[in-house]
Amino acid sequence: MAGLATGKPYLTPNEAAALLMVAPATLRVWADKGLLKAHTTAGGHRRFLREDVEHFRHGRGGDGLRVLIVDDEASLVRYLTALLQEIAGTRVATAGDGFSAGHLVHAFRPDVVLLDLMMDGLDGFQVCRQIKSDPATRHIRVIAMTGYPSPENIERILAAGAEICLSKPLDDDRLLALLEPQARERRP
Repeated sequence: MAGLATGKPYLTPNEAAALLMVAPATLRVWADKGLLKAHTTAGGHRRFLREDVEHFRHGRGGDGLRVLIVDDEASLVRYLTALLQEIAGTRVATAGDGFSAGHLVHAFRPDVVLLDLMMDGLDGFQVCRQIKSDPATRHIRVIAMTGYPSPENIERILAAGAEICLSKPLDDDRLLALLEPQARERRP
């Protein structure tokens, strides 16, 4: 039943998630909510018809708010992915480091980047400066997140182009309030 490499009509959850440029957790939520049709194998594994995934990608799935979560803390990424699914039609992609974020900013084309400041390699300050210095990406909203909300860090990330810097642990209501107006604008 493999799909991408063989051209067969069924895709595994990982293949379908890669095609839609979202996390597999996002795909599961869409399937559980009935937004994306899934089939179950005799062994209990979920599979997606390539045709259904393509239709979803070009239809309803492509119109929602697109959020890129960039954080090296996997548990927070999973939590935020689940939280953002509460905003109808939201598509989520994730990156665990600044280098991957740079690639996904161009491939996924997010409306908003939720960006951790402290990561190995390219940190959030560098990623934000790159996003805001490129004419093709400078329109992307950057919402910074940090467990180290010192006045210096907040000043540095705002100077790099972020619109706000939220302290971890995040206030869910505040984050959703920042995203909800833009999500409403993007809905078909």
